[in-house]
Amino acid sequence: QVQLVESGGGLVQAGGSLRLSCAASGTIFGINTMGWYRQAPGKERELAAYITRGGNTAFADSVKGRFTISRDSAKNTVYLQMNSLEPEDTAVYYCYAEISYDITARYLDYWGQGTQVTVSS
Repeated sequence: QVQLVESGGGLVQAGGSLRLSCAASGTIFGINTMGWYRQAPGKERELAAYITRGGNTAFADSVKGRFTISRDSAKNTVYLQMNSLEPEDTAVYYCYAEISYDITARYLDYWGQGTQVTVSS
């Protein structure tokens, strides 16, 4: 059974920084794409950033230049460094990963439980 556990959320003032971490554990052969989605109250869940196994990254326009995503394959962990935070970044952030359990298995999508990020003005 695969689990994703996020950490690093909290309360910060506008202009501050947070670093989110997400570690995958369980029966894991390989991880393809890992990323972060976020959902503010009353709004649709949206993709904030992702990183592929090969290290290609993409960001939502709203976070470009402020967020950085990285991963440590040896630890099955993805990070989201969030700088120059704005009140509009307030949301629950969910870790996402495409994971296979052995060499023959296809990738399946897994989600973390979410971590709250609140940015005050």
